[in-house]
Amino acid sequence: MRSDPAHAGYPPSWYAASVAPLPPQPALAGRVECDVCILGAGYTGLSAAMELAEAGYRVVVLEAQRIGWGASGRNGGQAIVGFGCGEEKLEALVGADDAKRMFDLSLEGLDWLHARLARHGIEAHWRPGHATVPLKPRQQRDVQAMVEHFNTRYDHPVAWWDRERLRETLASDRYLGALYDPISGHLHPLAYALGLGRAAIAAGVQVFERSEVTQLVRGTRPVFKTAQGEVHCDFAVLAGNALLHGIAPELEARIMPVGTYIAATAPLGEAGAKALIGNDMAVADTAWALDYYRLSHDHRLLFGGRASYSGRDPGDLQAIMRRRIAGVFPQLGDIALDYVWGGFVDISLNRAPHWGRLQPNLYFAQGFSGHGVVATGLAGKLIAEAIAGQAQRLDLFAKIKHAPFPGGQALRTPLLVAAMSWYKLRDALW
Repeated sequence: MRSDPAHAGYPPSWYAASVAPLPPQPALAGRVECDVCILGAGYTGLSAAMELAEAGYRVVVLEAQRIGWGASGRNGGQAIVGFGCGEEKLEALVGADDAKRMFDLSLEGLDWLHARLARHGIEAHWRPGHATVPLKPRQQRDVQAMVEHFNTRYDHPVAWWDRERLRETLASDRYLGALYDPISGHLHPLAYALGLGRAAIAAGVQVFERSEVTQLVRGTRPVFKTAQGEVHCDFAVLAGNALLHGIAPELEARIMPVGTYIAATAPLGEAGAKALIGNDMAVADTAWALDYYRLSHDHRLLFGGRASYSGRDPGDLQAIMRRRIAGVFPQLGDIALDYVWGGFVDISLNRAPHWGRLQPNLYFAQGFSGHGVVATGLAGKLIAEAIAGQAQRLDLFAKIKHAPFPGGQALRTPLLVAAMSWYKLRDALW
């Protein structure tokens, strides 16, 4: 794994090495007053901050590290409409009509993403197209049913590609076909996060980096405390996702941090990259411990997988990721990996979004469960609407019931590891 001193403050990755960082923002010192204080300078927090600042609110964002340091700057870059639990699960949780409303809001979230890229001139290397690819016959049946459901119930124009049609575009014999979504796509996640940060600062948002929140004092005017200062506000927003670290235990009990890992190959050249994925789409398989991958704008293969539910990074990630890549693209052989990195995403127990309020002036969004690139912008927008007095759309998501992970702090990780082992075995056997 290479380390680029020009990008100090970010974990080494191809993302950090391929985009210019923003100038460092100051750390919080002393007492600051504002209308809204947001914990977390990722997609959710920055999206809410921009919406609120443009509506005339005084907004402060507190970030423990740097803008986009967490999952927003390290994820797979796949921008997918819908939510991590899937539409049928969402229908079971809230009913068909509300599930359709939520899906339509996810489409609005994608429109919001495109509008922000265009309005603020953010070069995040957007590419359209996403394929969901089954590995087993039972998965193929499920995916084909999804195609029918999207087209008839959701008016979402996806297509089923049989194995031969997929093989024309994707140079792998591993899959039985694909659900092809022309609207979803992929982008450079850190470039997107930094673009949102630049736009938020330009809109008047005060962003304090290196300002880890150590305590939230709830009340009629919440107070965020850091080692060197405190922010007093009328409204507070928790957008720390998997990195809250004791700030709101009732939220942390309802998500699980999951490690996920990405490798960036050496450049393949334009022809070599196109020979792998002819239309430059993003791809994700349907295994429980899935592989997901895409091409970069400089013609690398960016390949993600090998989730860790134990809270510990696996050993020898280079070798692990090479094996996974070879399983999909054996023609690449023992290709050099210029970067391998990881980070935590937050999953809820039912994989559905967990957004809402803990009290009238304390808002949160978490539980993106692998679908955060699009859904985070939507969550930020809906939280901003609610703070401004229009809470109906955010309250729609409060209908989703969320249970804590079983086992409490001591046992929830081993129980989840055992459950994931079962799902992986099921994927291997049938």
